[in-house]
Amino acid sequence: MTRTPTLRQINGTFAAEALGIDLARPLDTETLPWIEQAFAAHPVLVFPEQDLGPGELAAFGRCFGKPKLHSLVDYRHAYEDEPPRLAILHAKEVPASKGGTIFADMRAAYDALSDEMKRRLAGMVGLHGRHDGPAGVRLYEGDPEQRIDRAYPEKARPAVVTHPVSGRRILFVNPLHTHGFQAMPRDEAWTLIDQLADHSTQDRFTYYHQWRVGDVLMWDEMATMHRGAGDYRPDERRVLLRTIVYPS
Repeated sequence: MTRTPTLRQINGTFAAEALGIDLARPLDTETLPWIEQAFAAHPVLVFPEQDLGPGELAAFGRCFGKPKLHSLVDYRHAYEDEPPRLAILHAKEVPASKGGTIFADMRAAYDALSDEMKRRLAGMVGLHGRHDGPAGVRLYEGDPEQRIDRAYPEKARPAVVTHPVSGRRILFVNPLHTHGFQAMPRDEAWTLIDQLADHSTQDRFTYYHQWRVGDVLMWDEMATMHRGAGDYRPDERRVLLRTIVYPS
């Protein structure tokens, strides 16, 4: 590495900037463990002022697992056979204002649940589809092609999972994908899903990333939930490269 990397927390949030790293160059044996350690503590990690092509972005992703290039779909993939480890976006063109991405820290959201809710969720199993959850149905109502894609069959995932690196407990319920819980009527399940979504998207658990050209942002797909803010002018462009990385 050309200079010692430094970590700068962003406005007291769970996100941080990793400074002093040129991602266009191969990561050396000191830099990669440094990134892994920083990422374990900060599940949204930003590398500013980068200039990568698709191949270079994939090469960076390959340092952490198996990368796959994807279209821009701003939600984690709990409905897949093998959930991804992380995802990476690289900003090439951004709107003049706004156009950000909102991340929720699902570790802190779990920690802040009442003891009663933690006991209730313990052992519960969520049912996940692509856009089958209450937020997905509301978002894509009237568009059945987008709302439910049966190429992604339903997957069962625990409502609370343990992060394999940090050991922290994580609320693994996403209102876009999670459409129910095993052995629970749909109406009751949707009420609970909405309640948990309202809880986990409070300001104290969220970070709004304002994109700058050159930003490379990687986020932990297990520890966070995210979506595009959808708050920029429709006549402006927002161009980002994306790769999703799966466990090796």
